[in-house]
Amino acid sequence: MPVHRSTLTRPILAVAMVVASSLCAIAQQTSPSRVRGTVEGVDGDVLYVKSRSGEDVKLRMTGDMRVVGIIKISLADIKVGSFIGTTTVPGPDGGNNAIEVHVFPEEMRGTGEGSRPFDLRPNSTMTNATVAETVVGNEGHILNIKYKEGEKKVVVSPDTPVVTYVPADKSELKAGAKVIAAMKMLPDGSFETNRVSVGRDGLTPPM
Repeated sequence: MPVHRSTLTRPILAVAMVVASSLCAIAQQTSPSRVRGTVEGVDGDVLYVKSRSGEDVKLRMTGDMRVVGIIKISLADIKVGSFIGTTTVPGPDGGNNAIEVHVFPEEMRGTGEGSRPFDLRPNSTMTNATVAETVVGNEGHILNIKYKEGEKKVVVSPDTPVVTYVPADKSELKAGAKVIAAMKMLPDGSFETNRVSVGRDGLTPPM
């Protein structure tokens, strides 16, 4: 009897593991995400993107899709009171080193305020907050940024990309344009997007 019980248990465990893995995959697929890459073409309401990892992604553009442009600006354009987003990674000293900073225009103030894990790099965090203080240090600017739940100090080196948003439209989604598109899986397995950020003049959006 013990032999039979053990023999039966193995397949049951295997099936349970497969089911759990499938549910996990479904949960990940149905969660909103994003794709970073290069536009390969547009056909009607379908946007074709080659992701940075080399995958071909087909996105249906919703009727209310918003397109925004991304342009490069100077670190000096970050002022006290600016509402910014910044992707940071832990520095060797435990601080927060910025790998990109984007300055929101006034009409976008408050967008996604807070700090959360991000998918740009391993261990990266996205923080959207207001600049309370900016100090020039030996290694670059140190920004003290504050959001509803707290605050943090961010080190922005001279070579950290700094960008901002400008108005844009679907006509800029041409082959070769560098984009970041919000991506959501639909019940039929296809993907749709309701927001695309496109780099101007060949710029690759750094966020």
